Amino acid sequence: MSLFPTYPRLPITITDGEGTIVRDENNDEYLDFMAGIGVNNLGHRPIMVQRAIEEQMNRVWHVSNLFPIPAQEEAANLLTEHSSMDAVFFCNSGAEANEAAIKLARKHTWKDKIVTFHQSFHGRTFATMAATGQEKVRTGFGQMLEPFEYAVWNDKASVEAAIDENTAACLLEVVQGEGGVRPGDQQFLEYVQAVCNEKGVLLIVDEIQTGIGRTGELFAYQTVGLDPDIITAAKGLGSGFPIGAMLGKEYLKDDFGPGAHGSTFGGNPLSATAAKATLEEILREDFLEEVRAKGTYIKQKLEKIVSDLPAVKEVRGLGLMIGIEWDHEAKPLIEAAREKGLLVLPAGPNVIRLLPPLTVTTEQLDAALAILDEIFHDKKST
Repeated sequence: MSLFPTYPRLPITITDGEGTIVRDENNDEYLDFMAGIGVNNLGHRPIMVQRAIEEQMNRVWHVSNLFPIPAQEEAANLLTEHSSMDAVFFCNSGAEANEAAIKLARKHTWKDKIVTFHQSFHGRTFATMAATGQEKVRTGFGQMLEPFEYAVWNDKASVEAAIDENTAACLLEVVQGEGGVRPGDQQFLEYVQAVCNEKGVLLIVDEIQTGIGRTGELFAYQTVGLDPDIITAAKGLGSGFPIGAMLGKEYLKDDFGPGAHGSTFGGNPLSATAAKATLEEILREDFLEEVRAKGTYIKQKLEKIVSDLPAVKEVRGLGLMIGIEWDHEAKPLIEAAREKGLLVLPAGPNVIRLLPPLTVTTEQLDAALAILDEIFHDKKST
């Protein structure tokens, strides 16, 4: 194989997908509760996005940001109209969006330090790797970009201690995704917001995994009532087409003037068209209300399923972002689920993570729950 072995590949090859169902090379079907690691929020090959992309492919694919790109401007308008942000910078990924956010915070404040949190995950570039509060992500790559400091998640005193006169921003996820699907306590999140306001520190919310409808609002900060200065998005924004976005308030626009930042491919006609079509569907009347209802449904059902299992420490999450924490390694359970036709993710060694498409049906939720119930109560798996 001519690829670097950076990914531990699963033993199946997905050849076809539609909605929540995927098929492998043997034509076996699976319920996909991985959704491309939270990317396929509208399921596989959503027809409204596919049609928009096909139309754009017959016109022009790439022109660079030296030209106006109408689909980009329309996608940006949708994002700002349905958030508390005023301006958008498009790039290609979540890591790039977080890089842009870090640059913008430093440029605006003329300060260097960024406070993040233990068990956070913000990307694998040098800046976002340094921002990530997981030692395993940083090991082996030499001296990290400075200065980043990691506070303790849901610990008010550690935030107070970490923020000083050289702090440009505090960067957080409303729900730590890769760190174990750990929601921030409401009082803690409000406290972080208040400390940032009091000390003139920008609040950046990383919405790479939580955004684009995953928690039942367009962005998770809206779910918990925060008012950040900057947010970042990617994953679900393009329904599988590579696109990221950094959104900021009006008073930050002058800090990212001509030459301050850029991206050759960011928001090109194809990816911007995918984002526009994706947003139009997610912002359709009742769509997010249905996501909230499905999130409540699956969480309550899971809590009932595991109620007699002492090995389960907690079922937690927001909307259709659910984590099930065990007191032992979750890998055997994840493998058992796959063998029975359900694809789920880890979030650290002991957590099973569920990220179904937001379009998942109640019948598909019930089918997945039945598989989880069976494997959770199978003595050989647990």
